[in-house]
Amino acid sequence: MRKEHKHKSWNEIKTNDSWAIFKIMGEFVGGYEKLSKIGPCISIFGSARTKPDHKYYQLAVDVASKIVEHGYGVITGGGPGIMEAGNKGAYIAGGTSVGLNIELPFEQHDNPYIDNDKSLDFDYFFVRKVMFVKYSQGFVVMPGGFGTLDELFEAMTLIQTLKIETFPIILVGTEFWGGLVDWIKSTLIEAGNISPEDLDLFHVVDSADDVIDILNDFYKEFRLSPNF
Repeated sequence: MRKEHKHKSWNEIKTNDSWAIFKIMGEFVGGYEKLSKIGPCISIFGSARTKPDHKYYQLAVDVASKIVEHGYGVITGGGPGIMEAGNKGAYIAGGTSVGLNIELPFEQHDNPYIDNDKSLDFDYFFVRKVMFVKYSQGFVVMPGGFGTLDELFEAMTLIQTLKIETFPIILVGTEFWGGLVDWIKSTLIEAGNISPEDLDLFHVVDSADDVIDILNDFYKEFRLSPNF
C-alpha cells in the first residue's frame, strides 16, 4: 500500500526548506567521513523485491564473493533482495560489506550482512547517490526496477558528460537487460539522441567470472589495482 503524503502550507514548506539544508549537509559530512575509510569497493545494485530463491539473488551472492576475493569491498543500498545478496556474498567471503540504506514507505530495511560500523542511513536519494559514485570503483547492475535504472542512467550520464572519471558499469543478465539495450540501439542511437560510442559506457554479461574479468582488465589498463 502506498503511503499518502500530507499537503503542507507554503509557509511550512519555506521553513522546512531552510532547515533541510543543515540536514543535507549533515548527511554529506557523515557519509564522507565514514566512507573515506572503507578502501576500494564495487557497488552492486538491483531489486529490493528479489527473493532468496531466485537465480539472480544467488548470482549476486556469487558476484559479490568473487569481488571480495579479488581485493575489493562491496557497497549496496543496504536493503533486502539483490542488496542483501550483495552484502551476503561479501560477508561470506570475509570482505568489506557496506550498506547505504534509505528510509522508504515500503520495501526497505537493513539486511543482516552489513558490517556493524559500515551501515549508513539516508533520507535523501541524491546524497546517497553521490556516495555511491564517489566511493565506488565500479558498478555491477543486477536486474531491478525504477531505482536501479535511476542509478544506472545517472552513472552513465555523469561519465558521458565528463563530470566524473570513467569506471566500469556492468549489467548482469542478458535475458533481463537485452530488451533495454536493443531499445537504446534502435531508438536512442537511431534518433541521434546518443552517439554509437556511448554503448561503450557499459558491458552486459551473465556470469560472476565475466564481471571480474572486466574489472581486472579495466584497472590493469589504467595501471591501478584494488589496493591503491
